[in-house]
Amino acid sequence: MSPIDWVVTAKDGRARTGILTTRRSVIETPVFMPVGTQGTVKGVRFEWLENELDARIILGNTYHLFLRPGPEVIRGIGGLHKFSTWNRSLLTDSGGFQVFSLTDLRKLTEEGVEFRSHIDGSKKFLSPEISMDVQAALGSEIVMAFDECPPGDAGHERTKQSLELTLRWAKRSKGRFDELQKVQSAGFSPYPTEVRASVEIRDESRTLSGNQALFGIIQGAGHLDLRSESLERTVEIGFDGYAIGGLSVGEEKPVMYGVLDHVAHKMPADAPRYLMGVGTPEDLVEAVYRGVDMFDCVMPTRNGRTGGVFTWSGKLNIRNAQHATDSAPLDADCSCSVCRRYSRGYLRHLYQAGEMLAATLISHHNLAFYLDLMRRVRFEIKAGSFEMFRRNFLERISTTEK
Repeated sequence: MSPIDWVVTAKDGRARTGILTTRRSVIETPVFMPVGTQGTVKGVRFEWLENELDARIILGNTYHLFLRPGPEVIRGIGGLHKFSTWNRSLLTDSGGFQVFSLTDLRKLTEEGVEFRSHIDGSKKFLSPEISMDVQAALGSEIVMAFDECPPGDAGHERTKQSLELTLRWAKRSKGRFDELQKVQSAGFSPYPTEVRASVEIRDESRTLSGNQALFGIIQGAGHLDLRSESLERTVEIGFDGYAIGGLSVGEEKPVMYGVLDHVAHKMPADAPRYLMGVGTPEDLVEAVYRGVDMFDCVMPTRNGRTGGVFTWSGKLNIRNAQHATDSAPLDADCSCSVCRRYSRGYLRHLYQAGEMLAATLISHHNLAFYLDLMRRVRFEIKAGSFEMFRRNFLERISTTEK
């Protein structure tokens, strides 16, 4: 039995739709996954994510939850689902990206990474084995292998060294992950009975193991030969799904799209393809066009906290004075509860007054936009009209920020 079920349901060029089934939810792809860094999507209640936005899967961040409140606390309560009350699917990252962003606070060795907590400066250590242990305690449906993420402009030799380390760590991640899944299968599960009983598997003909799934990560920066090597050797190790890491880390857009053109469609067709940490609405559409199935990014909520609004006509800045007396909704083409009720003028007033509700409402709308965009993308792929939609969408949102 597999921990997840994956089936492709339609194709249009390299773009594809699919159904990803976990023990907790049925997820239509392409899918955008809201980021719940510390066990919460910033400023947005789970009730809204579930009942209005219908998000089937969100992310949890291993690095942040490792530091606070700590895996022991979450394990003792019964896993991140029970701790946070999020009962749909969770994907947890490995903590690698966050650790490696602490350039001046870390020491890299073959064994792992020693670093200082950004919270209190205390020394911490994270390795492939510890990352797997933490993610087992969190109880996510999808676990990510521990990797090193080199800078986007890293040279060939530096990237090659990083790639070799990532591959060694991938084998260690899988070794420890397999050990933990055997323990879980023997009955020592981090998931309480009452949580496991809430699984939303709608197609009962597909039996899942109840274990976690593990995704490997393809690295190689902008070097296409290294991306090919990483893909081949990562697939040889064998994972339940595959992610493209190390993009949207400072490289130019043509570099990112070039990597996706080169590698995405070569990833196993019978497994989900996940582009990590990306990105803008146009990035998502372009990546789907190249064969990617899954995305995550903090952009909807991070922009929401600074007044940035994503719309079907491009991005606007609610801080701009032109919105002060505007009675229109954020987006006339959006049916979310924020756009149905509140005006641009009112939301600008809230933002200028420093009211926290401004960030909450704009973040809510931005997430609604991203999730609606993915629904529209799925519709167009199934209809065989994705290429026309892509051209029209990119032209429509190419206006400057308003």
